[in-house]
Amino acid sequence: MILGFHLAFCIQVPLSMCACFLCVCRLHTAVLKMTSQLKFCSRRSPVVCTNGCVASSQPLATNIGLDILKKGGNAADAAVAVAAVLNATEPCSTGLGGDCFCLYYNARTKKVHGLNGSGRSPCSLSLELLKEHGFSEENAPPLLHAYNVTVPGAAAGWCDTVSLYGSKKLSMQQILQPAIEMAEKGFPVSEITSYQWKHNIHALQTPGNQHGKDLLIDGQAPDHGQVFQNPFLANTFKELANCGKQGFYEGRVAKAVVDVIQRNGGVMVLEDLKSHATEEVEPVVTNYKGLNIWEIPPNGQGITTLLALNVLENFNLKEMGHNTAQYLHALTEALKVSFADTWWFCADPEQTSVPTTKLLSKSYARDRSKLIDLQRATAKHSHGNPFLVESDTVYFTVVDTQGNACSFINSNYMGFGTGLVPEGCGFTLQNRGANFSLLPDHPNCLAPRKRPFHTIIPALATAADSGELLCSFGVMGGFMQPQGQVQVLLNMLEFGMNPQEALDAARFCVKHSKKSDAWHVFLEDGIPPCIAEALKAMGHTVMFPVTGHDRSIFGRGQIITKGDWWRQTKLASSRNVFWAGSDPRADGCAMGY
Repeated sequence: MILGFHLAFCIQVPLSMCACFLCVCRLHTAVLKMTSQLKFCSRRSPVVCTNGCVASSQPLATNIGLDILKKGGNAADAAVAVAAVLNATEPCSTGLGGDCFCLYYNARTKKVHGLNGSGRSPCSLSLELLKEHGFSEENAPPLLHAYNVTVPGAAAGWCDTVSLYGSKKLSMQQILQPAIEMAEKGFPVSEITSYQWKHNIHALQTPGNQHGKDLLIDGQAPDHGQVFQNPFLANTFKELANCGKQGFYEGRVAKAVVDVIQRNGGVMVLEDLKSHATEEVEPVVTNYKGLNIWEIPPNGQGITTLLALNVLENFNLKEMGHNTAQYLHALTEALKVSFADTWWFCADPEQTSVPTTKLLSKSYARDRSKLIDLQRATAKHSHGNPFLVESDTVYFTVVDTQGNACSFINSNYMGFGTGLVPEGCGFTLQNRGANFSLLPDHPNCLAPRKRPFHTIIPALATAADSGELLCSFGVMGGFMQPQGQVQVLLNMLEFGMNPQEALDAARFCVKHSKKSDAWHVFLEDGIPPCIAEALKAMGHTVMFPVTGHDRSIFGRGQIITKGDWWRQTKLASSRNVFWAGSDPRADGCAMGY
C-alpha cells in the first residue's frame, strides 16, 4: 500500500508536536468548520474566443497568462508565467518548493511532448536509515517530516518548458516579471485560498520552522481580501530569471533549502540539488471512442486515467445515464480496479521496470473489466498481472493563437507540503516523499535518488484520425485527479456537456481508508439522495452529502477545448473556436480574447 494516501485537506500534524499545540489546531479547525461555509451555486457560461485562452485557479494568474500571449508569447511561455503567479497567490497549493509536469501540443507538427519535472529523494536517504530511526511501513515518518522532502523540480521544469517549447520571443525575465511585481507589491488574497491558508497554517507553525512566519501576517494567515506581500519570493524569482536553473539549484537558494532540511532532521545535501535534471518523456496514450487521451507516464499516476477509460470502454455508459446509481457504480468500480494496478506498478522507471504498454493494452482492460459486478460493489481488488497479457495541487491550461496548448500542473503535494520555509526564499518545501512505500519488495519502495509515485497529472486529448487538438484539461487534488479527469471527460464526450457544465456537474470521489482497509465513496451535494441510497444498497460505503469547503475532496479543474466536438450537433463554424471552463470549487476563472 502506498504511503501518504491522504488528500490535501487531510494533512496530519507531526507526532512530535506538544499536546497544547495540537489542541489549538483542533480548536482552530473546528471554528473554521463552523464559521466558513462555502456557498456553491455555479451558473457560468463557458468562455468562447478565437485567439488565446487561459484557465487557472486564480483570476490574477489567468489575467497574467493572457497578457503574456498578447505580448507575443506562446502557450508554454504563458503557462510558466501563470505557474509563477500562482506560487505568489496560492502558496498553500503550489510553488518553487514543489514539482511540476507539462504536456505540450505543437500545432504545427501535431505532436504531444511530455516533461517530467519531479524531483528525486536525497542520495543518502534509504530504508536502512529510516529503520535505524524506528520508521517502517506501519510507522512512517510524520507527513511534515523533512525526510519527506524530495528535490524540488518546479524551478528546472519552468526553465526547461520555456527553453524547449517557448516562443523564443520572451526572456525568462519578461515571463517572471509579473510574478515578481505581484510578490513585491502585494495582492489581495482570494476567498477559498484564504480558507485553505488558515486550514493548513499548522504546517507553518511547527517547532523548528523559524521562517514559516514569512508566509503569514503577524503570525496569522491572511483574510479574504487582505493584501499579502512576499518580498523573499520576489527575490527568489529574480535569481531564477537572471541566472536560470543555477539560480535555484546552486548558490544562496540551494544552501537555504539544504539548511532548513538538515536543521529539521533531513539528509539532503547540495549535490542532490546540483545534480537534479528534468526529463523529456514520451507521453502515454489510449484511444477512447475516437479521442486519443494523453498523459505523463510513470512515475506519474496518469496511467490510472487511461486504465479506467480502457475498462469503461467495455460498458455502455451513455445508456446508464449521467450520475445514475448504475453509472456511478460502474465508474467507482473501474477506478478501484485501476488504482489497484497503479499503486503497485507506478514507480520511477529509471529504477524499476514498469510494464506500461502491457497495462494499457485493450486486452488487459477487457480482462480487468470482468472483475466488475454491475450489481454489487467489490470490497477489495488486487493488482493484475499484465505480463500474462500479450498484445496524480494547481492545474492550469493555456492555448495560444497558433493552436499550441500547454497542459501544466504544479504542486507542493499536501497544502504547504512539509511547511518548511528556507531562509529568505518565500516558499515552502514539498512532502512528496510521503508517497514512497517502505516495503522492501514494492516497486515504489524508497531508495536513494529515486522519484516517488506522483499524483499530479496534466492531460490532453487529440483526434485519433487527424491529430488535431481537441482538449487540454486537468483536475487537481491528490488521488482525485484521475477520478476527476475521467468524470469531466465523460461529461463532455458521453453526455454532450460544454467545458463549464462538465466542471460544474456534481462529482464522486472514491477513497481508500488505510485504517479500515475499506473503500468509501464520497458524493457531492447535488447528487440526489435516492442515488446515495441505491449505492448503499449495492454495497458501497457512502459519505453523503459533501458540502461547503469539504468539496475540496472533489478537486478543482480547468478545461479548454478547441471546437465543439462534445456537442451532439456540431457547428461547422465553431471548429476554430476555443471553449473554456474553470472549476467553481476554486477561486479562478477562464479568460480569452
